Amino acid sequence: MSEVKNYSRNKDFNEATRVQMPALVHLSRLGYKYFGKITEDMKGIKYDGDTNILLEVFKDQFKKLNPAHAGEVEEVLRSIRQELDNDDLGKSFYKRLVAISPTKLIDFENINNNTFHYTAEFTCKNGQDEFRPDITLFVNGLPLVFIEVKKPNNKGGMVAESTRMNNQRFPNKKFRRFINITQLMIFSNNMEYETLGGITPIQGAFYCTGARDTTKFNCFREENPANADIAPFIKDFPYLEINQDMEKQILSDFNCQVIHTSPEYQTNLNENTPTNRIITSMCSKQRLLFLLKYGFAYVRIDREIDGKIESLDQKHIMRYQQFFATLAVIEKLDEGIKSGVIWHTQGSGKTALSYHLTYALTDYYAKQNKVAKFYFIVDRLDLLEQASSEFEARGLEVKTASRQKRTDGSIQNKSIPRRE
Repeated sequence: MSEVKNYSRNKDFNEATRVQMPALVHLSRLGYKYFGKITEDMKGIKYDGDTNILLEVFKDQFKKLNPAHAGEVEEVLRSIRQELDNDDLGKSFYKRLVAISPTKLIDFENINNNTFHYTAEFTCKNGQDEFRPDITLFVNGLPLVFIEVKKPNNKGGMVAESTRMNNQRFPNKKFRRFINITQLMIFSNNMEYETLGGITPIQGAFYCTGARDTTKFNCFREENPANADIAPFIKDFPYLEINQDMEKQILSDFNCQVIHTSPEYQTNLNENTPTNRIITSMCSKQRLLFLLKYGFAYVRIDREIDGKIESLDQKHIMRYQQFFATLAVIEKLDEGIKSGVIWHTQGSGKTALSYHLTYALTDYYAKQNKVAKFYFIVDRLDLLEQASSEFEARGLEVKTASRQKRTDGSIQNKSIPRRE
């Protein structure tokens, strides 16, 4: 959470001028529209104070995407408010978010049918408790992403930001509705990943999704098979030109006009800064919609505590390796390739990838009027049991095939994951 102040040329630049303002302007290159600064006196008019949904944008888009249900928009809004108060990590809302019938909130097939906005310092408030993300992104008026930024070499690095989320925001029940509606959270101090001799990076750009108590920050590394200086997706992205009037409005709204011509600000506008890279990689329109549709899983874990079985709900987001593997599978299918190998290391999330693929490929083949069926073939019983429990924990129906002998005398077991 940053404090935006009026800066003179003699004062040090901080996270707002080094990272936040350049990131806001960068979003316009991706086709997002700056909504303007949102203040509390706009509550009930421009935005819904219970959910931070942009009211006019949401209603207009709902009617556009659901012309036969246009009269239900207020009822749907009331239902969303109720769902976001549920203690289910936003599962009921997420089901509504990705649904295509009887009504839809997002058009996942036609990107241009959706609207993409952003703002900064938009307070999430419930009673006397509040927090204020540095940047909030909206799809059709829904605040689905927030970005927190810090200046480089900030005290405590990104570990301090993780601690704040896990110790203050996630456990606070008054923030539950805001955590439930936010699908993607990005954190960056605009530095390259640095572990300082350890295993877990303490500097860089990270992402996560909501949690009931604690979560882990994930690294994101853009696909770069040739190890080029700038990854191809970042280098070749069709960026829009910066609208100078919009840029001036942003800097004016947050009292940062003085930085406009400074070398440091101009340097941090570069598309290849760590913060701008992760924004392009994860928030460019097509990728964000893909991630929203296929990148999340609700996992129910049963564990024994003091002799009793207790259930724990978690919300998981794709790791970047799973994200790119899913995209690669679809790309190869489009090329007519019908078989292939995804090389994984131990503990890298093979089963989770299989889960995400069942959804992505079911939709892929449904567009061809084909019904997909998935077989998960393992080579030992313990892996069969592990895979089955992992699929079931994510809500898939699993049918286990009988054991079969191969011609070489070995045993083959088949675990068949099915969608609900």
